[in-house]
Amino acid sequence: MASNTTLLFVTFSALLILSTSLTNATLTSTFYSKSCPNLQTTVQNVMRQAVAKENRMAASILRLFFHDCFVNGCDGSILLADTATFTGEQNAGPNKNSARGFDVIDTIKSRVEAVCNATVSCADILALAARDGVVLLGGPSWAVPLGRRDSLTASQSAANTQIPSSLSSLSTLVSQFSSKGLSTHDLTVLSGAHTIGQANCGFFRSRIYNDTNIDASFAKTRKANCPVTGGDLNLAPIDIQTPQYFDNAYYKNLLTKRGLFHSDQELYNGGSQDALVKTYSTNGAQFATDFAAAMIKMSNISPLTGTNGEIRKTCSATN
Repeated sequence: MASNTTLLFVTFSALLILSTSLTNATLTSTFYSKSCPNLQTTVQNVMRQAVAKENRMAASILRLFFHDCFVNGCDGSILLADTATFTGEQNAGPNKNSARGFDVIDTIKSRVEAVCNATVSCADILALAARDGVVLLGGPSWAVPLGRRDSLTASQSAANTQIPSSLSSLSTLVSQFSSKGLSTHDLTVLSGAHTIGQANCGFFRSRIYNDTNIDASFAKTRKANCPVTGGDLNLAPIDIQTPQYFDNAYYKNLLTKRGLFHSDQELYNGGSQDALVKTYSTNGAQFATDFAAAMIKMSNISPLTGTNGEIRKTCSATN
């Protein structure tokens, strides 16, 4: 009787450990090596076509990933479209009329489903696509941790409060990044993503008309396409020097007070991050190395793993 009880206890303990490991699984770059060996090539091929068609798409996908991870973790919640009975994150303030690239993610998902049905999450596809876009514009590569599952819901209210604003002060940015387990160093290096892409006038109008720590010529150039009122969706390159290349020019811009967003220039405005900005402005290799490491760290924010969430059939809707 004692031996049977011991056997039952050992069996139960083993099952409990297995259940716990499934629920709290660790992400790994080899997660799909057997279940979907052609995953990364499939994602890369679609991203290559998308960026060749529109260079800006690399930045748009990278931004999607940032905004996904900052709202309840990297779980693909930003990909869920609004319906008559569901309000997601796509029309939250930081995303409305600016978040884009959903069609590219949908294309990747359909291609992946064709080779690995019901296997790869949309959250993982977005993480891979973000990395591939950076690489295609000359930036660093990194081994993307995989094994995320997709959320069953989304939160517009969380998107409105948790995604850092282009109007934020350094102290606010530090606090928001800290709440996600990211350091001030991570804040400064991840902000370097603004070395590519374009921004809507509505996000930088206050900067060019109200800030005093801005190069006058730069402000004048931006005002030409961003009036005091109207033209909210007019675009401007975030990096005035090389907006189509992933390099360290973003930091050089900050040194000359040509950061497009108020939040950008806060990184170089007599504060704690001045020294790091100077370092990256002269050491592009260090920036690239640190950016890759910070992206891996950010991609580990509160993922759904094991039996949590689901593997969506389409990225814009739950199953």
